[in-house]
Amino acid sequence: MYATHTGVDHATTHLVRAAITAPSVHNTQPWLFTGRRTGLDLHADTTRRLPLTDPDSREMVISCGAALFNVRIAMRHLGFVPVVQAFPNPWNRTHLARVDWGSYAEPAAHEELMHWALRRRHTHRGPFQSSALPQQLVDELRHHARSEGAELYTVESRSETQRLAQLVGTAEDTLRADTKRTAELTRWTRAAGGSPDGVPLETCTFHPDCTTLSSRDFLGITRIRPTAPRVWRARTGLIALITTQHDTREDWLRAGQALQRVLLHAAGHRVMAAFHTQPLELPYLRAQVRTQVAGDQFPQMILRLGHATPARPASRRPAMDVLSV
Repeated sequence: MYATHTGVDHATTHLVRAAITAPSVHNTQPWLFTGRRTGLDLHADTTRRLPLTDPDSREMVISCGAALFNVRIAMRHLGFVPVVQAFPNPWNRTHLARVDWGSYAEPAAHEELMHWALRRRHTHRGPFQSSALPQQLVDELRHHARSEGAELYTVESRSETQRLAQLVGTAEDTLRADTKRTAELTRWTRAAGGSPDGVPLETCTFHPDCTTLSSRDFLGITRIRPTAPRVWRARTGLIALITTQHDTREDWLRAGQALQRVLLHAAGHRVMAAFHTQPLELPYLRAQVRTQVAGDQFPQMILRLGHATPARPASRRPAMDVLSV
């Protein structure tokens, strides 16, 4: 047990409970927090890194970046400006950020909307509803990504969509044929009522190839039924990438915060996301995504956005399991 309960105040617990609602690769929840009198420290939990899926820890840092943004928005909800120092300890690579309580300031309406969406946002798997996203919302999402130093690149042309779909499909076929990677995926797939982490089986109700972009085959469905009985291309949703100009650990942390800011604003308008990061986990395919789709920016995340039926978010570890003082 990581937690030390003595001295954990309500404000710190509030921040951590918000943080742990963030999405993470395979719902590994790779974060630890240390409460301090002046704020909160965020550390990467390297015991939860995926050595085959994420050997350079890029997705782990992005996941922690999403949790960091949640800490910031929870602090704003309480009326304080977060003061963030990224990578405060050059001798400790797992120490990703320090967040201190800043001056008092009333939260803005868009910040309160994102705080409201914290526990309503969930990862979607499968087709969305056929209704398109309003252009105004798409523009707002781009603005939110840019506010965090990243870009939300939307894939809208048919040729670009086909190119990306081919890259995602190639990556997924490669991963499905790799028994070691499949075993790693299986280790993080959970039955209902089991561990408070990992991907719940009940969220994988559709064939992984039922939309334009192939999804991860958590249940091994394609070994029994290689071809999807139906493909809902019109219900794929808006395809987008989170990209950065460079590809350092600072950019990964920044991308995670941009991702979560986009996801929360979208969820505030009842729009959810599905993730398709498979080609970004194979260096030669990630390079092709960068040159053929992302306009030479570094792709950090591939996702679909659309209207989805409300669902219960995946389970999370208790806040006190990841918090010490």
